[in-house]
Amino acid sequence: MPRDEEAIAAPRSLQLVETEPRNGYALALHGGAGGRIHELVSESRTSFEDGLGAAYEAGTTILRAGGTALDAVCAAVEQLENNPLFNAGRGAALTADGRVELDAAVMDGGSGSAGAVAVSRFAKNPIRLARTVMERSRHLLLVDPSEELVRTWELDSATQEYFITDARVKQLARIKTRQAAAPRHGTVGAVARDRAGSVAAATSTGGMADQQEGRVGDSPVIGAGTYARNGLAAISCTGDGEAFIRGVVAYDIAARMRYLGAGLADAVRSTIETELTAKNASGGLVSVDADGRVVVAHNSPTMFAAFEDDGRLILMT
Repeated sequence: MPRDEEAIAAPRSLQLVETEPRNGYALALHGGAGGRIHELVSESRTSFEDGLGAAYEAGTTILRAGGTALDAVCAAVEQLENNPLFNAGRGAALTADGRVELDAAVMDGGSGSAGAVAVSRFAKNPIRLARTVMERSRHLLLVDPSEELVRTWELDSATQEYFITDARVKQLARIKTRQAAAPRHGTVGAVARDRAGSVAAATSTGGMADQQEGRVGDSPVIGAGTYARNGLAAISCTGDGEAFIRGVVAYDIAARMRYLGAGLADAVRSTIETELTAKNASGGLVSVDADGRVVVAHNSPTMFAAFEDDGRLILMT
């Protein structure tokens, strides 16, 4: 299958992987649907695999030691935010005016608590800021949080120069000159079940390259791109953000499980087919249910993901 941004953006046949349930902990993460951008084609496949592997190890180390699902997904996503190969944090896509505007969300399936940020420009790791919104504020979603707030909460701040990479500057210039119809989105995310049976989800993104300033996609919208509920599942999505919002994709999966009694794989399959493929939208997701069963699915040409199956680490690039 084609592995670069020039792959056709229209949805393909659904690709779905389902693992066996796990009595202990389980983790799955993604680095975006649709493949690498044209400007990163020269990067080796190994580089992307190493990035996914490092993020997976960060999350697994916490779960292995008896840590929480929430801690694990945040640690995994933070690693991906720090890696310029992925569209989150450093190396994120640029808006039409050449800036980085970041979105992120976390949700704890046990407490039902959630936190999110949109159009974040100062927090080095937006996923940390989203979690702090959840734990230290009265709110769920903050838009354009100030640099002063980031520092007040004692989180690391960064300038625009830190986030912007040469590859993304070149990508924006190419899009503006060619008005390419190729996919320009990308997201990172993780889901986990811990030893206590609790689930959590975390998602972070730079949005779409050349997007209108102030545009917000599905990642920080609870129920659209991020959702977790104990006894059901945790879901983190990536793809055509507007379609995920319209279809309330992450919650739709959980609702099929809760009200129709569907298993995770069937719920994922039905939601993607009805809310994405049938509406000519593409993307993917990682999910885990209450039994530690992982389902990874996408109708995009490619998807970056990492998860364990039968004791082996699977890296999808």
